[in-house]
Amino acid sequence: MTAARLIELWRGGLRESSHLGHVVISDADGVVEAWGNPGTVIFPRSSCKMIQALPLVESGAADAVGLGPEHLALACGSHNGARSHVDRVEAWLSGLGFEDEDLRCGAHMPRDPQEYRRLLCSDASPCQVHNNCSGKHAGFLTLKRHINAGPEYVELDHPVQRAVRRAFEEVTGETVAGWGLDGCSAPNFACTVEGLARAMAGFARPRSGKRGAAQRRLFEAMAAHPDLVAGEGRACTDLMRAMRGRAVVKTGAEAVFVAIVPERGLGVALKVSDGGTRGAEAAITALMVHLGLLSAEDPVVAKYLTGPIRNWRGFETGEMRCASGFPN
Repeated sequence: MTAARLIELWRGGLRESSHLGHVVISDADGVVEAWGNPGTVIFPRSSCKMIQALPLVESGAADAVGLGPEHLALACGSHNGARSHVDRVEAWLSGLGFEDEDLRCGAHMPRDPQEYRRLLCSDASPCQVHNNCSGKHAGFLTLKRHINAGPEYVELDHPVQRAVRRAFEEVTGETVAGWGLDGCSAPNFACTVEGLARAMAGFARPRSGKRGAAQRRLFEAMAAHPDLVAGEGRACTDLMRAMRGRAVVKTGAEAVFVAIVPERGLGVALKVSDGGTRGAEAAITALMVHLGLLSAEDPVVAKYLTGPIRNWRGFETGEMRCASGFPN
């Protein structure tokens, strides 16, 4: 099966561009709906951070140092590097006796405009805590400390990453199809779109035991703190706020998105083939409307899907639409 046409851009009454991709909606029993090829192998990138955080909670490491919902939301997040994010990560590290140099994610300028301006105007360099993945890495460090493992926690054969791989394979129900190095230097394990949706369905209807308790806690942390999962002006935060805790969504680089929908027992995974964020944000918005989690009239739907596209003079130039048959 080939990729399905998901989102289209129209201008002057003509279709100008199309975003093709693969989408799976799954429950505990398997695929409920799909577009494109459910068996397409992808890198989930940052969309799977809640899976990467499972060993942190299951091992007892989170409770051993008193991590709360804010910490867990940051561990699952790709934050903007705003002061509200950076200060929390710094305090987390300091409380465990770690410093910025103990992180292995690398530094980049923050996405948050105020923090970006502060660094630029003060001629200061960003620290690793500004990295959008610093919450995930703080979680890795917490687990590393708990199991008394070595400092290079992003290496493939490190006990932290072995635990992550084991959890990843268990919740996706697949042996990893390969691995690549993510932007933050941690391994990213490949799976099918179907496997990723299956994993999210597991978070939606967690079973009993340590695994289920960890999945429930991570979902609840993300739902309670959408601002820590991404930040102001970001689709993840905007959509979760609009859904008021009924579902969580998480993006990943190269146009991956997932959703966890407990009230329906559903997990959603999508990959836009061209890697375009615009298409992925529009597609996940359409799916949330399709599943009854958002009203088509909600302003957030207009922001990411149905609102007119305007030029620099404010003239309406085009629009995005769902392609025929997506979603049904």
